[in-house]
Amino acid sequence: MTVQRVPLAAGRRHSLAVVDGGRVLAAGPPGADECAVAGWSEIVAVAAGNVHAARNTGRSHSVGLRADGTVLAAGWNAHGQCEVTNWTKMVGIAAGWRRTLGVRADGTATAAGRRDDGACDVEDWSEIVAVSAGDWHSVGLRSDRTVVAAGLNTRGQVDVTGWTDIVGVAAGYLHTLGVKNDGTVVACGDATAGLTEARRWRNIRAVSAGSHHVLGLMKDGRVLAAGDDSHGQCRTQAWRKVVAIAAGSRHSLGLRSDGSILTAGYDGDGQRGWTATGET
Repeated sequence: MTVQRVPLAAGRRHSLAVVDGGRVLAAGPPGADECAVAGWSEIVAVAAGNVHAARNTGRSHSVGLRADGTVLAAGWNAHGQCEVTNWTKMVGIAAGWRRTLGVRADGTATAAGRRDDGACDVEDWSEIVAVSAGDWHSVGLRSDRTVVAAGLNTRGQVDVTGWTDIVGVAAGYLHTLGVKNDGTVVACGDATAGLTEARRWRNIRAVSAGSHHVLGLMKDGRVLAAGDDSHGQCRTQAWRKVVAIAAGSRHSLGLRSDGSILTAGYDGDGQRGWTATGET
């Protein structure tokens, strides 16, 4: 099973996008370390750490997967989450709060960062094709379309044992989503993040999980959203021709087929600060 690499990422206060030539554009607070990605090249996927919004979650980090299987990182490194320079033969990445995950070409997984909560305990995973990192939990998609998870389970966010026929996963603050091969969605964890509505979605090709909201990319290029909309992060109804999505803490991103970027939600830190923004 092949999983699409996502050239878009949204964090607590910044956003990342892969552009022509494998360069990375960042939007966020001026001078923020997590936005120091101007020198990156040959990037095929990006990840932005730090999902939930709280006073103690301002700092974050960024991760980039290069075409040669190596990984770059920038930003907050208090827990070693940016210590990925020795990673090789990687085919996938994810970034959570104080943590970075990687998938090797042989299907094994690795992690760097805070180990207190068990979310970095992924070394025994096998046959992994994709990973996603929430705040205190990690999720892995296996080649047989089952799902594994590690970390805190305070709201049932790692209760994925019975999931089957899954083709995509997303881990948020206290919730987890899975897309099934038939385009339906399964979910576990904090129901206030829009999980009840997400379970009713159909014709979905990808999902993304933010702090208290979720996004679903439909097969026709439209984007569905559910959960907290206090900052307008769920106002994606007018989006069309979208090929990739990313849910941040309080904002949402959509990459269109023409390379332009759509945004919605909170912009207090400049995370929607690209030239090509808007809801149309």
